[in-house]
Amino acid sequence: MILDKLKEECGVIGIYSDDEKITSQNIYYGLNAIQHRGQESAGILMNKNCSIKYYKEMGLVQDIFKEKILKDLCGKIGIGHVRYSTTGESLINNAQPLSIDYKDKTLGLAHNGNLINTKEIRDELEKEGCLFKTTIDSELIGILINKYTKDNIVEGIRRTMEKIKGAYALVITCEDKLIGVRDPHGLRPLVLGKNENGYILGSESCALNVLGADIVRNINPGEIVIIKGNEIESYNFTDEKSALCSFEFVYFARPDSEIDNQSVYMSRLNAGKILARECSVEADLVVDVPDSGRIAAMGYSQESNIPFAEGLIKNRYVGRTFIEPTQERRDMKVQLKLNPLKKIIEGKRIILVDDSIVRGTTMKNIVALLKKSGAREVHIRISSPSVKHSCFFGIDTPDESRLIGANNSVDNIRKIIGADSLAYLSIDGLKEACGDSNLNLCTACFNGNYPMEIGN
Repeated sequence: MILDKLKEECGVIGIYSDDEKITSQNIYYGLNAIQHRGQESAGILMNKNCSIKYYKEMGLVQDIFKEKILKDLCGKIGIGHVRYSTTGESLINNAQPLSIDYKDKTLGLAHNGNLINTKEIRDELEKEGCLFKTTIDSELIGILINKYTKDNIVEGIRRTMEKIKGAYALVITCEDKLIGVRDPHGLRPLVLGKNENGYILGSESCALNVLGADIVRNINPGEIVIIKGNEIESYNFTDEKSALCSFEFVYFARPDSEIDNQSVYMSRLNAGKILARECSVEADLVVDVPDSGRIAAMGYSQESNIPFAEGLIKNRYVGRTFIEPTQERRDMKVQLKLNPLKKIIEGKRIILVDDSIVRGTTMKNIVALLKKSGAREVHIRISSPSVKHSCFFGIDTPDESRLIGANNSVDNIRKIIGADSLAYLSIDGLKEACGDSNLNLCTACFNGNYPMEIGN
């Protein structure tokens, strides 16, 4: 990934269909819709008459699943996963969904999120003689469900939820059921939809949209949903305060998704408008960092009455910068990725809007590119607060020593990136933009207020 962004976590989808011939194809389409949530590996697991069959590989969904593979994956119940690794190495063995022994049967599981007590539980299970096939925390969840389930899988999941700590949205299939589970704080999203063929669980509503499904409702924090045919059972096990990840609205989710009934697009547009009210500056043009800053830049322009213009053109066919051996080569890749439109920006005072600054390296290069191309002034406006703390719940946040916001004042950051001015959206502004009267957001990466005790 070239631009200086936090890495996406993962995405999950589960389908209970009345037509076993189309289930895997629909999972494929759903995974394509949430490909942005993870690009390292993808997998589909099917449950046909309580028999599990799966296929997973490293790479992108459209490259992995050919027509023959999808035809071989039959069944009325299936789950899918796209992965970016946060716990466990980026290896095919760690790709999901997972197939886990479950009594005298097999359980399929896909997980979005990250546990924070993995080592403690893993050590405990290894002492009991448990052998692990992967290095990921998701396997722990399946093993614990198997361990705690006696006659009722709901009881097994409930006891597992009491044991594990962290963020998780799960889709599970066992026996003749599709199951959705969301952690007690609701840190990771999970939505239930329905189309003419059955029910769908997904990380984002955009996966439902592509399948012609209507949103039934969001899975609640601490809720277990059991789907069997046309019947749905619901069990709620939490008294915790919800804490949905604010970065879903800032960057991760697709703009056409709704997360817990809140439009991602409108949240980003509102963030730009509030940013213009909080951090106004005289300028000639509002320019976005494509594509991450575009919607907020449009909002800033609308609120400030300063014209919006495309000042940077994005080349979508450039590889990742981190594979280059020197910083000089990485900087060259940034220039290949984003090309300034000199005729648009020359002699202009530019407000450059983006959603976040993590390390600051890319923003420094963009400011230099704009000024080299004739921009008279470059004022940076960020449509989220400054990222100062690590996330432990499924976002690959760099160590705090590498977060520019954790180690510098706003003015020092301005000097480092070479901007004429720099301002961030306030935490209250972000909450307002996301409709926080209805949502309790986790803002720990901005202020260090984690929704649970993290430990050492």
